[in-house]
Amino acid sequence: MSSVAVLTQESFNEHRSGLVAEQAGDEEAPAYKDAFPPLPEKAASPEGTQEPVNAWTSKIRPLKSSVITQVFHVPLEERKYKDINQFGEGDQAKVCVDIMHKTGAHLELSMAKDQGLSIMVSGKLDAVMKARKEIVSRLQTQASATVAIPKEHHRFVIGKNGEKLQELELKTATKIQIPRPDDPSNHIKISGTKEGLEKAKHEILLISAEQDKRAVERVNIDKVFHPFITGAYNKLVADMMQETGARINVPPPSVNKTEIVITGEKEQVALAVAMIKKIYEGKKNATTIAVEVKKSQHKYVIGPKGNTLQEILEKTGVSVEIPPPDSNSETVILRGEPDRLGQALTEVYAKANSYTVSSVVAPSWLHRFIIGKKGQNLAKITQQMPKVHIEFTEGEDKITLEGPTKDMQMVQSQMEAIVTDLVSRMDYMEISVDPRFHRHLIGKGGANINRIKDLHKVSVRIPPDNEKSHLIRIEGDPQGVQEASKELLELASRMENERTKDLIIEQRFHRAIIGQKGEKIKDVRDKFPEVIINFPDPAAKSDIVQLRGPRNEVEKCSKFMAKMVADMVENGFFLSVPIFKQFHKNIIGKGGANIKKIREETNTRIDLPAENSNSEMIVITGKKENCEAARIRILSIQKELANITEMEVSIPSKLHNSLIGSKGRFVRSIMEECGGVHIHFPTEGSGIDTVTIRGPAEEVEKAKKQLLSLAQDKQTKSHTAELKAKPEYHKFLIGKGGGNIRKVRDSTGARIIFPTLEDEDQELITVVGTEEAVREAQKELEELIKSLDNVVEDVMNVDPKHHRYFVARRGQVLRDIADEYGGVMVSFPRSGANSDKVTLKGAKDCVEAAKKRMLEIIEDLDAQVTMECVIPQKFHRSIMGPKGSRIQGITRDHNVQIKFPERHPVVLGSPAEAAVQENGEANGEMVEEPAAPVDPTAPRKCDVIVLSGRKERCEAAVEALKALVPVTTEVEVPFELHRYIIGQKGSGIRKMMDEFEVNIQVPAPELQSDIISITGLANHLDRAKEGLLERVKELTAEQEDRSLRSFKLTITVDPKYHPKIIGRKGAIITNIRTEHDVNIQFPDKNDDNQDQITITGYEHKATAARDAIQAIVDELEEMISEDITLDARVHARIIGARGKGIRKIMDEFKVDLRFPQPGAADPNQVFVTGRPELVDEAIDHLLNLEEEYVSTLVKVVQGEFTPKCSSKGFVVREAPWQTGSEKAPDMSSSEDFPSFGAPVAATNKASPWGPKRF
Repeated sequence: MSSVAVLTQESFNEHRSGLVAEQAGDEEAPAYKDAFPPLPEKAASPEGTQEPVNAWTSKIRPLKSSVITQVFHVPLEERKYKDINQFGEGDQAKVCVDIMHKTGAHLELSMAKDQGLSIMVSGKLDAVMKARKEIVSRLQTQASATVAIPKEHHRFVIGKNGEKLQELELKTATKIQIPRPDDPSNHIKISGTKEGLEKAKHEILLISAEQDKRAVERVNIDKVFHPFITGAYNKLVADMMQETGARINVPPPSVNKTEIVITGEKEQVALAVAMIKKIYEGKKNATTIAVEVKKSQHKYVIGPKGNTLQEILEKTGVSVEIPPPDSNSETVILRGEPDRLGQALTEVYAKANSYTVSSVVAPSWLHRFIIGKKGQNLAKITQQMPKVHIEFTEGEDKITLEGPTKDMQMVQSQMEAIVTDLVSRMDYMEISVDPRFHRHLIGKGGANINRIKDLHKVSVRIPPDNEKSHLIRIEGDPQGVQEASKELLELASRMENERTKDLIIEQRFHRAIIGQKGEKIKDVRDKFPEVIINFPDPAAKSDIVQLRGPRNEVEKCSKFMAKMVADMVENGFFLSVPIFKQFHKNIIGKGGANIKKIREETNTRIDLPAENSNSEMIVITGKKENCEAARIRILSIQKELANITEMEVSIPSKLHNSLIGSKGRFVRSIMEECGGVHIHFPTEGSGIDTVTIRGPAEEVEKAKKQLLSLAQDKQTKSHTAELKAKPEYHKFLIGKGGGNIRKVRDSTGARIIFPTLEDEDQELITVVGTEEAVREAQKELEELIKSLDNVVEDVMNVDPKHHRYFVARRGQVLRDIADEYGGVMVSFPRSGANSDKVTLKGAKDCVEAAKKRMLEIIEDLDAQVTMECVIPQKFHRSIMGPKGSRIQGITRDHNVQIKFPERHPVVLGSPAEAAVQENGEANGEMVEEPAAPVDPTAPRKCDVIVLSGRKERCEAAVEALKALVPVTTEVEVPFELHRYIIGQKGSGIRKMMDEFEVNIQVPAPELQSDIISITGLANHLDRAKEGLLERVKELTAEQEDRSLRSFKLTITVDPKYHPKIIGRKGAIITNIRTEHDVNIQFPDKNDDNQDQITITGYEHKATAARDAIQAIVDELEEMISEDITLDARVHARIIGARGKGIRKIMDEFKVDLRFPQPGAADPNQVFVTGRPELVDEAIDHLLNLEEEYVSTLVKVVQGEFTPKCSSKGFVVREAPWQTGSEKAPDMSSSEDFPSFGAPVAATNKASPWGPKRF
């Protein structure tokens, strides 16, 4: 047993100083067990005894372990593996290792004397139970047995989702096989150990015994008597279940079954069956009568959810039997007691005749006028008679009314009055107009047709494009119908002489054709004044430019614009040149000289990436041959500056994608690893095998090796798979811009190759990559193809005028429809195709729903109106907000279009076309110059803002626009505060303007005015005014505070005390400044008054700070300074490590010590400064230290110094080596204290240190 000695710091110090040796003669040596107390024994103390409390024992709260240990014994006769010679090496050892891996439990095997096998299993409870089951099944011979229980009890042994069976198998360590439901056998087979078999058998029989106590009874009773058993609202059957405790299941009326099932305890079931039969016997001979009721009235007898039938049953006790809906019979049977049948029959007739159906004759074209706008006309009738249902059928000249008999007469008379009135004052007319002019009659956003409707108070129905109908129907006041038809025919006649042509011009050229401020397109329009040129909205991403006007002029303008585009295409070639970032400045040259020279000589545009960008690409734009020349010039500059080599490597093009990796991951890693070389792969699909590597020669070689190695790996590990899909599916599989197929490539890493037009097999798709990647890609593609087989495709007609709405903002409307209706794909024809066919693809229900939603949107678009809002032009910029943000918000919130008028330009020699600002997006800026209108009372054209959309939305948008008109207010602020309100470089006023969203105008300094103007929205002005006045209040308070804080006083202090007042690292003076919140300024070296200290702050605080400084000075003046002679050899000892010793003395005696600097005239002179009494005490302490250190130093030099410690060392009594035959270890013995690595001779001698383990 080992022992531990505990020594405190005090006793250890005493031993070092030799005090223990001096006391050895007086005190007895301690006992070994006292000096080295033994550790506590593991065994528990006997019951009823108190454990001794010592340094080693304490009551530790026991922790419950989650790990358990169980021992299993397998007798010899039940062992599977009985080859004793292979114990620990044979099959059973392998089985145990496998069980440990599978279950996570730890197994230890041992052999008993009777050759039985003992297995100790440790681990969590679940793991131990699983391991036990595995041990029994794999290391122990198996027996089997069968147990027979009724077939209907088997499901209770299995339990819900098989949980009961699993629990039983785990608990008994057996395998239980239950026959399938279609197997007539009732025998359950159990296999496992004998012990387990008995347990499992017992548990199964227990489950069966429990189920024997339950019973199920089925009673067949005619369906017509079921209502008497259930009672009204199922109250009777509920009472029976409550009374008997059994469960009674009566099939509902809709299920044609006669069997009533009762389950529960046997006694309960028997009681319930008796009660049901008793009811049946009582009602079996009930009287029945049959009456004829119209089929249309049956629903009124049944009532909502059959409530009327239940109500009759509850009131009269009579059951009413209604024929099923699919039957033509009108016979209703009443069954019950004879004296109650009369009352029930009265109830049935009352319910049947409570509702009436009738119709009113009305031409179908009048239906919508009868209904009124948003159903307003009908609402008046339905509010008075809410129970009457009015139904309009499209194409039929009648209106169906259904409701309570008492209300029907009034509603019918009201409807007939409305129809008579409308027929007397309404008329309609149909005119024939070529369908190609229909959209022009409607106008942009419905402007033309809405104007005609409002002017003549008529309704105009223009057929949709898909109908290809010439007939336009006009309905309304007879005179208005005549006038509207005349105007529409005149418009159509005028349009027959016009020509419209769509030019396909790539959108990237549109801005160049228009010009920066519209100056280029203005020249084209001046050249062809009769032609209207319309460019698409930039957000629509359309390439269609529309020309409209006289035939000859349109053709000329078309040719002119085509030539403009051809010139732009020739000069629009661009290429990218990778140049190392460090050489960009050399390409630019001093003051841009190099880049300017290359641009001028090659006639190209050269764009370099920003300095803070990580890109190394320089983009050259211009004619192809000029771009190539500029590229050579730029590369030659890089080559001159560095050792740049270019190398070409041939790698099969089919491997390029896999070498580049997802988003360039593979090739980027090679470039980074090889010192940033540039690796250029040819364009995908070009079929070129050459890969270019550029960079330092050594790094290029390294990158070449890596690329070839990677290519070889890709070739050796490449797998190919083929699958087939209909050619029409290929486009869908590839997706727009290859989006779908790119997702598959990125997720699997495989390459998918589709057949070209030249390939013989047009259905074959090839997948290339690693085996796993090909398998994943093949699986994803097969799923996509399978889903395509369930897709339906439908076509609908949408007027081309509405196409732009659906595809605008990158197809946001279509994306919303796809999200809402299960991902339906909606395809509009390409711009310029002049087609109204729109294709919808997706699941059938989703396509139908999406189609319906699109028709609703179209109807909404057709209902648009145009409205004007007059606001002076000077406020337009403010209303639009920064980058049109405010106006865009209004268009978005109110779903309207807003068009701002043209601005009056300043005429500078030639007329300039004003830029149009629409929906907050400015196409250009012109200098405003108001022009006087012709009619003084009429609003100026430049002040009129045009809104289009639904009427109520336009009205709301007009209010929102007017709320944005800025107003101005004035605030009086003292002139001397203006500069503080403006702030440093205008920061203060900018902050206020941003915070309150207003413009604040401060008068010029030379005006000396106190008036500040605030301009902004009315609801912002009050806040801004309050904020400004609050700021004035703050500034006034700050001025007063500054005046109070500027109080200044001076104190005269001898300069020699200045360092003491400042303190170590400014600690004392900083403390005074902080405590009194003042500024204290000491004189500079060049100041005349070196003894003046200036204090600035509040008067009372400055006075307090002066008093604090004066107190320090008074204290310093009381101090004295004395010099003493201390041997220079002990200075270091007194100072101590990092000045620790000297700081301790200075803190203890409250004095200041100054030791001489190296090279001083008197190296032994030390200055002590402080109060007289403290200086004397400090000097005495220093001299004592000097004497002690010097005497020690002398003895060491003379060799006389010996440590004061006992020659006997630390002595104890009753040590193990004193009481027994053992002896103390010999410190000189190599056996007791061997050297590390030295060989040790074997010995049987016991050691006081315990048994030897080496």
